[in-house]
Amino acid sequence: MKVSYNGLWKVLIDKNMNKKDLANACELSPATISKMGRGEFVSMDVLYRIGTKLDVDFGDMVSIIKQGK
Repeated sequence: MKVSYNGLWKVLIDKNMNKKDLANACELSPATISKMGRGEFVSMDVLYRIGTKLDVDFGDMVSIIKQGK
């Protein structure tokens, strides 16, 4: 299973922010932003910080991609 952060990237566009702005606003490391860019898992704490800062829900940021068997 993989995750997609496309919802988050769309929220950033709507808020005229880029990934660097997100990292600064939520105190995220470049490695965390990179993991998200590759569709890797990040901690719930990271998602919570982003959600509260941008006023969005988890479902607005992340979706699960089911891979074929």
